[in-house]
Amino acid sequence: MNVGAVATLTQRELLDALRNKWFLVYSGAFVVLCFGLALMIVDSAGYSGISGFGRTAAGLINLVLFLAPLMGLTLGAQALSSGREQGTLAYLLAQPVSFLELFVSKFIGLATAIAGAIIIGFSLSSLAIAYWSGSGGVEVFLKLLPLTLLLAWTTLAIGLVVSAQSDRTVTALGISVVVWLCLVLIGNLGLMGTSVVVGMSATTLLAFTLVNPLEAFRIAAIYEIRGSLEMLGPSGLVARDRLGDSVTLVLVLVMIAWLIVGLTVAYLLAKRKELQ
Repeated sequence: MNVGAVATLTQRELLDALRNKWFLVYSGAFVVLCFGLALMIVDSAGYSGISGFGRTAAGLINLVLFLAPLMGLTLGAQALSSGREQGTLAYLLAQPVSFLELFVSKFIGLATAIAGAIIIGFSLSSLAIAYWSGSGGVEVFLKLLPLTLLLAWTTLAIGLVVSAQSDRTVTALGISVVVWLCLVLIGNLGLMGTSVVVGMSATTLLAFTLVNPLEAFRIAAIYEIRGSLEMLGPSGLVARDRLGDSVTLVLVLVMIAWLIVGLTVAYLLAKRKELQ
């Protein structure tokens, strides 16, 4: 692999992402909402110091669960499909560049753009809380940030799988939104409803829950912030009982597995499609 070619293509992908209207909308919303959430918390009576960071981090979990996957899925869905539709993908492959170099540069460029938006959002929230309430408790943000980045990159990989098989950007975006809805709504509410109807055991429910990267993030984030999973009810208690002190490690490995498998499948599908 030519590192120089990858670096050049990565820079191009990063600039394209920064001009992408979907990315600008989602990243802008994320930054504004992060900052607004921090202001709302520090402005509330009786919240300061560790409480300010802790309560903001708790609110950020729900914000991350909605916006970070949507950002990753939509950007990933456009990564290959837009280039295929506009002809730029064929043009780049006609140059002395391998498909692997092109694919890797796309992921790195998009992952960097997403990371920048997330880090800015977290940084503004941290500065707001530190300015008005002090810096005590900032460690909860430091725990939540890498989990958020991993979730965003995982959904980016899933979006690339969608893009690998789509010839039109509109189609890829539509599929990515459906996938997002399944992960956010059906993966949580649907699974809970099904477990009640069929009488699913707590252990089986936990297994199905861990399959969803969004749920893996949610459980890991709550555990890192609260130090317990009691607020999640029976499923949280089962997770703590079955996984013990390795809760965060197991959940992080679940997301990493999604990331690796997603990138591998996306690369293989996209390469086969381009060779047809």
